[in-house]
Amino acid sequence: MPRPPGPLLTLSAAVRERRLSATTLVTASIERIESANSDLNVLAEEAFDDALEAAFAIDRGDLPTGRLAGIPTLIKDLEDWRGHPTRKGSLALRAVAPAFANGVVPQRLLDAGAVVVGKSTLPEFAIEGYTANLLTGVTRNPWNVEYSPGGSSGGSAAAVVAGLVGVATATDGGGSIRIPASLCGLVGIKPTNGLIGRWPTHDWIDYSTDGPFATSSDDLRLLLNVMAGPVAGDPTAPTRRFLANMTRLDERPLRIVAADRTSALGPLPRGVEIAFHEAARAFADVFKAPISWREPDDFFVDGDPDLDWFTVTTAEHVSALGRRWVEEHMEEFHVSTQEFLSTGLTVTTDDYLSARRRRFHYVRTMDELLGDDGVLLTPTVASDGWLADGRLSADSQVHGLPPEVYSTAMQNVTGHPALTLPFSVTAKGLPFGLQVTAAHYDDYRLLDIADIMQAAHPWANNATGYESLAEIPYPH
Repeated sequence: MPRPPGPLLTLSAAVRERRLSATTLVTASIERIESANSDLNVLAEEAFDDALEAAFAIDRGDLPTGRLAGIPTLIKDLEDWRGHPTRKGSLALRAVAPAFANGVVPQRLLDAGAVVVGKSTLPEFAIEGYTANLLTGVTRNPWNVEYSPGGSSGGSAAAVVAGLVGVATATDGGGSIRIPASLCGLVGIKPTNGLIGRWPTHDWIDYSTDGPFATSSDDLRLLLNVMAGPVAGDPTAPTRRFLANMTRLDERPLRIVAADRTSALGPLPRGVEIAFHEAARAFADVFKAPISWREPDDFFVDGDPDLDWFTVTTAEHVSALGRRWVEEHMEEFHVSTQEFLSTGLTVTTDDYLSARRRRFHYVRTMDELLGDDGVLLTPTVASDGWLADGRLSADSQVHGLPPEVYSTAMQNVTGHPALTLPFSVTAKGLPFGLQVTAAHYDDYRLLDIADIMQAAHPWANNATGYESLAEIPYPH
């Protein structure tokens, strides 16, 4: 028996067919946000009146009803939304002027009929794997509010898995789509760099991209289709003709490579190791292919992409913000931001350029490993979770998460697409995500993999105790 379509497909069809008014849908979203936000803290800015006005316009026929007709949406407060400030979770930007134009992805969502109800929380400047800052406070995971939904798109992920909105935007420069998707039980993809056109230049020039997460694989496909496409100014963006010819998964057998880690950062925590190996065996069983296991030391011999990621991103972020501005506002930053940017202030030109050059070695290694038909399996997060304020335990200090909890930066360095799939729940009550990395521009192969895996190993659409927006009453 085929599974029902995802909530975005269901709700947008109901709005287009006039079985559900956009006003009813947006009102339900607003009510849910008002009810849950005190516990979860996912909202950086509310725009409820404007959202209701847009919903009324859709119902009157004054706005287009596209593929996301009437879907309540949050914009991550790293992305520009015309008429609203982009504070990036920073006290230093609390009085920043409103944006004069929409970012690429917000504009494409609006063009598809989405209704923006506000902006979502993030760690300051999107530099951390947990969502807490001095401007909006601490954001919590709907599965267990003692723990973090991850970062940097943590407010967006928490809002989606709690059924507060249908869509919330996300970006990924070191795992910021995949980490919160994993910790919140969503399916998410960091696309091949350039698949979603980027403008203006990202703070982390070659590493960052927009991308979607969702509660179901078919909704993930819908969102990627809405977001994908070139934009003037992005030298990595493929042409629309190229995008139109990107192939789906064919009948070739997959080669499956698996590794606990791709950098030598120590063994996985026991619970993560058990969950990962169980998920890898299930994946191999579904696709009827053996697993070739590799050790972390077997990947990169010319350096470490995880360490080079830190060198490059800290330096580029200081450059993007301006060295003098960073030095002048250092005391206003969160402690983890201070540590991150202080490192960037000390990176030399030689260190930066050496890390940039080694990137070509890392890309070559992954290209040769994946070939035309291979995938790499790793844990999405090499931890079973951390507290909402970023501490690994109650007796530790907040200075940013250590590198050994991460498993996502390599794909940003090499530009390969990577998918995270919900698979199980850890002892802390948080979801575990299986990360699948594929060859460049095999994004739609990854979407097909998500379809197949969800059919074989279904996951919960929402966190325990929360309902999908598709559950609101309306004539089906």
